[in-house]
Amino acid sequence: MYLLPKPKQMEKREGTFCLNYLSRIVIAPEIRENGRVYASILKECAETFAGFSLRTVAGVPGKGDIFLTLGEGLASQEYCLEVEADQIRVSGGDGAGVLYGVETLCQIIEQCGPAMDCVRITDSPDLPHRGYYLDETRGRVLKLDYLKKVVDRLCRYKVNELQLYVEHTYLFAGLSEMWRDETPLTAEEIMELDAYCRERHVELVPSLSSFGHLYTLLSTKTYGELCEMENSWKQPFSYIDRMRHHTINVGDERALPLIKSMLEEYMALFSTDKFNFCGDETFDLGKGKAKPLADEKGVHRIYIDYIKELCEFLVEKGKQPMFWGDVICGEPELVKELPENVICLTWGYAPDQSDDAARKMAQTGVKQYLCPGVGSWNQWMPLIRSSYQNIVRMCSYAQKYGAIGVLNTDWGDFGHIAHPEYSVTGMIYGASFSWNHENIPFEEINRQISQVQFHDASGRIVDLLAQAGEQEMFNWRMVVTNYEIHALGNTFDWEPDFAKLTGAEAQASLKKAQETLEGLKKQIKETVIHMDSSRRGMTGIYEHTIDGIAIWNEVGRVLLSRRTEEGADGIKAEGPFSEAEYQLADRLETWFMFYKEIWRQVSREGDLAHLGEIVFWYADCLRGRNRGSRIS
Repeated sequence: MYLLPKPKQMEKREGTFCLNYLSRIVIAPEIRENGRVYASILKECAETFAGFSLRTVAGVPGKGDIFLTLGEGLASQEYCLEVEADQIRVSGGDGAGVLYGVETLCQIIEQCGPAMDCVRITDSPDLPHRGYYLDETRGRVLKLDYLKKVVDRLCRYKVNELQLYVEHTYLFAGLSEMWRDETPLTAEEIMELDAYCRERHVELVPSLSSFGHLYTLLSTKTYGELCEMENSWKQPFSYIDRMRHHTINVGDERALPLIKSMLEEYMALFSTDKFNFCGDETFDLGKGKAKPLADEKGVHRIYIDYIKELCEFLVEKGKQPMFWGDVICGEPELVKELPENVICLTWGYAPDQSDDAARKMAQTGVKQYLCPGVGSWNQWMPLIRSSYQNIVRMCSYAQKYGAIGVLNTDWGDFGHIAHPEYSVTGMIYGASFSWNHENIPFEEINRQISQVQFHDASGRIVDLLAQAGEQEMFNWRMVVTNYEIHALGNTFDWEPDFAKLTGAEAQASLKKAQETLEGLKKQIKETVIHMDSSRRGMTGIYEHTIDGIAIWNEVGRVLLSRRTEEGADGIKAEGPFSEAEYQLADRLETWFMFYKEIWRQVSREGDLAHLGEIVFWYADCLRGRNRGSRIS
């Protein structure tokens, strides 16, 4: 039996506890209100995995019962789970502790059924704040029902903070030009989610771009003039432009009142006292309209003055400010000008991430979260090994430098193409190592996650998915960059690296990747028999994703085989396009039709139309239709 996060103390005892039809869930009077939520989680688990429908009562437990109560001497979030031969007792230092004990018990029931070996577990977290950061703006806008499932999963693995990244996907009053085609979240939905989180001891923290990354706001005719760079509202949609530009002009006196009004409207929907106003990646700051101000005061000075203004505004409103630390890390001493309770979000996503930023910010004395990532952005399947290495490092730095929390990020660069279920493994890495920093090797924790989360008795599914993500040769970043250069005529300071697809050695690697993908489909199907029915529903989606990786690899190979320096479109003019190329175009379009169906199961429309424009452009290239544009 495996438990995630791994408990600090676990003592096996003699005997077995067996649920029976008379067993009850008994809630102690002091936790009766929220205790009903804890009991409902346990009740559903017992019915599904043990086959018994337990009654829920309040009062004094008897033989065969499960008792939920507060425990003397236990700290906040700490729990003690005692499985004895005649009774189960879940004690917590507070409501969160009781809930975490219940979630541990649920993991036991899912693996053992109604007959459980006796055990005593005492456990508490290394870090008080263990968060998950989900991009809800740059591609996918997840449906409310699915967001609640995300919360349930966070709860299962003892994650106690959730932030949804928003730029323009909330229905702000008076800003219809910004959100009109973005299927935004409504106030009612956010407040409902906030209440759902609160009952499960997950703090829903608002996260709103307010400095850089204001692409959609600053692409409107109404507010385009507030962009640092000229004529932002005149440019066609571009994924790369959305990532690199659209910083607000801090020298314009209209900027702060607009941003403050958005912050104030948004904060009213949340019960938390925290607010993440982002403030990251201000690439254009001082390079356009605010250049005279930057020349006079310096870029870091105009940056910190703006950040300080937003922090003080939030403090006045009773909020604890949070912001990303990538810019201030260049001049860390500037953080001392900010309010004392500010939280710096120190991020880094490389598998070999340095501790420089964490160390620099720790030396200033600022409160900080360390922020790794699940490695899913720009991927059809996440880079699972890379994310493991990154998360383990960042969680260790959190311990080393006295961070108060970890915020594990799931970004949506270039359309958030990966199915959100694929981020689960990375989310569990973050949950596990922020609760208990004890190292678990990559292969071992993957085996444990396969059994605990995927109910795969063979312990193989996570490893198979990890292999699939490593076979992307014509990856989505290359796909998008190539498209924007040759279809939109955009110019960038880099071009796609086609080394993986050109030359004899690369062709051999590509052939091996395609063979590996085909083999992985078969192996994944073989694991299904080892899963219970509750976890088999993703099998078809796994195969669809693997097919997508293989199709895009082939698209890259075919298009590069037609590269030429002659002609306006970069396509060899001589000879008709082959039947195989037409068939590949058909495969791509058919695959995307199913992709849209899968997308809509959990997400609103979001960026689906933009993704379609790219897919169909490549399909047309395969048929020789895009004669007026270069393909590579």
